[in-house]
Amino acid sequence: MKEINLKIPATSANLGLGFDSIGVAVTKFLKIKAYPSEAFKIEFLNSDLKVLPPGEDNLVISTAKSIALKYNKEMPPVTVEMDSEIPLAHGLGSSSSAIVAGIELAAYFCDLNLTDHDKIMLGCDIEGHPDNIGPCITGGVFVGYYNHGELYYHVLDDIDFSLIVSVPNYMINTNEARRALPDSYDRQTAVNQNAINNVMLFSLFNKEYIDMGRLMMKDQFHEIYRRPLIKEFDDIKDRALKNGAYATVISGAGPSVMTLCDQKDVGGILNDLKKIRNVEHEELEIYTK
Repeated sequence: MKEINLKIPATSANLGLGFDSIGVAVTKFLKIKAYPSEAFKIEFLNSDLKVLPPGEDNLVISTAKSIALKYNKEMPPVTVEMDSEIPLAHGLGSSSSAIVAGIELAAYFCDLNLTDHDKIMLGCDIEGHPDNIGPCITGGVFVGYYNHGELYYHVLDDIDFSLIVSVPNYMINTNEARRALPDSYDRQTAVNQNAINNVMLFSLFNKEYIDMGRLMMKDQFHEIYRRPLIKEFDDIKDRALKNGAYATVISGAGPSVMTLCDQKDVGGILNDLKKIRNVEHEELEIYTK
C-alpha cells in the first residue's frame, strides 16, 4: 500500500469541570508519515522524541498492532517518520495523539473501514476515558461519556473564544497527577459538581462565555488537588483574569495551563504572562476537522 500522512492535533482535557469527559482539540500537531518496510521502525524527526522507543514498543506501533489483532488482521511492518509539536507529559494529550495515530495506521494498512465512533471506542478501550481521545479524532470541543464499551458524545465546533497555553519547563507524570486525587467524594461535592457542569455546558453552547468561564473555575473534583503540583498556576491565573480572561484552568493532568479569552484580549494577556519565568506562553486555535 502507499504511504499515509497524518496530522493529529494536541488536546486539552477537562476544561475545568469536565473531568475525564470534556476536551478540546488545539493547533499543535503530531505529524506522521508511514510506509511499508521490511521491519517496524520509527524515525524521529524531532530530538525531543528520542526518549521514546524506536521500534515495536513505541505506542504508535504497539497500538496499531493491537488494533489489527482485534479485527483478526496482522499489521504489516511499516517505517514511521514522526515529528511532533506536542510536548511530552505536559497535559496536552501527547499519548492520546500517539494512540490515535496507531488506530489510523491500522485502519489504513489493514483496510478496516472504521468510523469516528469506532476509532473513539477503540481509543477509549486503551485510555479508559474519552476526553483526550475524542477531540483528537473529531476536532472541536468534545463532550463524551464512556463506560465498559458504552459511548455517547457530542462535538461543538462553532466557538468564538481564543486559547492561550502556558507550558512550564517541567513534567508531571499522569500517574502522579492521579495519585493527588482522593479515592472518593462526598455526596454534596458530587451534587455541586454535577450542577455546575450542567450549567457551564449550556453557557458554552449558548456562547455565554463570561458565565462559562466563572463556572469552569469552580471544579471540585481534580483541580483543587492538582494545583499545588503547578507552582506557577496561581500567578498565571491571576494575571490572565486581571487582563480580561474568561477562565484559566489546568490542561489535562498538567503542568500546562489553558486560558480562555476573547480574541481582543489575547495580546494583553500574553504580554503579562510572558513576565513569568520558566514558562512558555503562546496563542492556540481550536482545531476543527
